[in-house]
Amino acid sequence: MPGTRQSYTVTVPEEPPAAAFLKLHVRRKGSVSGSVLVSTFVGLLIDQAQNSRSVQGLVGLKNLGNTCFMNSILQCLSNTHSLRDYCLHNAHRRDLNNKSRTNTALMEEFAKLLQTVWTSSSSDAVSPSEFKTQIQRYAPRFVGYNQQDAQEFLRFLLDGLHNEVNRVSVRPRAAAEDLDHLPDDEKGKKMWSKYLEREDSKIVDVFVGQLKSSLTCSHCGFCSTVFDPFWDLSLPIAKKGYGEVSLMDCMRLFTKEDVLDGDEKPTCYRCKARRRCTKKFTIQKFPKILVLHLKRFSEARRTSKLSTFVNFPMKDLDLREFASQHSIDAVYNLYAVSNHSGTTMGGHYTAYCRNPSSGEWYTFNDSRVTPMSSSQVRSSDAYVLFYELASLHM
Repeated sequence: MPGTRQSYTVTVPEEPPAAAFLKLHVRRKGSVSGSVLVSTFVGLLIDQAQNSRSVQGLVGLKNLGNTCFMNSILQCLSNTHSLRDYCLHNAHRRDLNNKSRTNTALMEEFAKLLQTVWTSSSSDAVSPSEFKTQIQRYAPRFVGYNQQDAQEFLRFLLDGLHNEVNRVSVRPRAAAEDLDHLPDDEKGKKMWSKYLEREDSKIVDVFVGQLKSSLTCSHCGFCSTVFDPFWDLSLPIAKKGYGEVSLMDCMRLFTKEDVLDGDEKPTCYRCKARRRCTKKFTIQKFPKILVLHLKRFSEARRTSKLSTFVNFPMKDLDLREFASQHSIDAVYNLYAVSNHSGTTMGGHYTAYCRNPSSGEWYTFNDSRVTPMSSSQVRSSDAYVLFYELASLHM
């Protein structure tokens, strides 16, 4: 079990002069020269860390009181290569949107936390208390110290970060437009362009894909399509006669054709009447980072948990069979897992992450960081899976 492993001590060189200089200038928020200096010296620290023999990013997060759900997700995001670099190089400063409702404090604290984790000259755990203050201002449901759902936390956090670095400062008024005459591929591209007119950020660049929903009338055969952005996919866990299912089983269950009949019958666009229809999901646009949420908890009442072992691939997750159109860029590699152990009444979250610099896997259990074998990553505790496109690092 993760908790029984010995703590992993990171050896790093003494704090360079640049670090002290950084602390002096990091207070100068608002001044252009201060921002440039911060970016320059954070870059120096990153370069120094990469040139040393030490592995950076192996810093635990203190549990503030039932905040393991938050720590687990933060470590998964900390090991998301492109998001990490976005924060470490202060690229987020260019995108900060001062009209956002939390006045950019959430993005600033998130970036500051990642900078601390990745440039720390100590392996001591750091406190995410300042970050927690900002996330609960953005989403009051996280006020206090009750155990929360990690996937819900991830959704709120990404939404908050996106809003603060949205490149669109004034969203255009939504205008109704009939796109049904267009071929599906053109319609999908048009809908994606319209989405970016309102929601355009580094967070969207990294995490958001597009889902295609097809509704076919069994009476006249007319097929209507709807395209929606998605930040993650919540997969039902397939039921089989034995204890193990595969991730592909879950994907096929998510995308399988459903029959809408009885009270669920929709109105056919062509028949102008309620008809028995079939509905099917396919993926129109694959995101750079694909987040897959395994639905282990009952939606109606969170008193039961499925502990089914879902066998997921570490490398070469090939999702091309779920693409709306021929797609060669739909193969993914796993780099992080948010785990939930225990029951709904007394559970605990940890994270397994592959370090983007060394490629080695580590367990993040609040303050403790321990090395692990890649063979240990798959378990029945896996709850949220983080995959990156294999083509990103080719």
